Amino acid sequence: MNADQAAELLLKNWNAVTRIAALPEAARPSSRNEGYEAAAAVARHSGSTVAGWKIAATSEAGQRHINVEGPIIGRILSHRLLPPNASVTLGDNIMKVAEAEFAFRFGTDLPHRHEPYSYDEAMAAVSSLHLSIEVPDSRYSDFTKVGAAQLIADTACASWLVLGPAVEKPWRHIDFSAHAVKGLKNGAVVAEGTGKAVLGDPRKALTWFVNEASTYCGGVNAGQFVTTGTCIIPMAIAPGDQVTIDYGELGTMSCMIA
Repeated sequence: MNADQAAELLLKNWNAVTRIAALPEAARPSSRNEGYEAAAAVARHSGSTVAGWKIAATSEAGQRHINVEGPIIGRILSHRLLPPNASVTLGDNIMKVAEAEFAFRFGTDLPHRHEPYSYDEAMAAVSSLHLSIEVPDSRYSDFTKVGAAQLIADTACASWLVLGPAVEKPWRHIDFSAHAVKGLKNGAVVAEGTGKAVLGDPRKALTWFVNEASTYCGGVNAGQFVTTGTCIIPMAIAPGDQVTIDYGELGTMSCMIA
């Protein structure tokens, strides 16, 4: 597999907001490891820095939606990161959904190592909790048909992420698996869920991510974050919509869809 060729083709379509059916054979990853090699090349060729990471398909519904057997991770590039209340350009986005996700920022490096990181080690490395809204997209015309390796190469359907500041309220004692999250569109509640949708608990998803990144991506750096997957069924969105996610006692996040 030619990872650089895969990256150049994916970035060309990302920048032009166009699609391909699949990567050409010479540039097509055939394994999870090759998918992550291509994704790393996407980041290198992008001209942007890696602000953080995302986990896709952390629920059975999410796995069915993109037709994979388990979660995958992708990089969030700095120029795709937006502040609260930002205007998110939908353009020719083919997924057209907004997702409600807890994000954790790392205060220390967790580099590659052969021994898996424990839950306690992963949580000890976290410096802050953030609220976010993800608006994903794909560079494939039918993302349900290309398989996990090609989806990984395509940064796990990353596009825009609206990321809030560090949550000031104490949060480490919260039962995230039972924590209710509501998605509102133009003031009306259209989706509800809990942290249980995210591999049972966003902190468990965080631990899974740390080990996936350690195994395939060289680890994670201090200052980076990971957004851990949607707590609600993704909300259908269109230009003109105001999207608000109510995270209960932890606060709210909003953006406008343009």
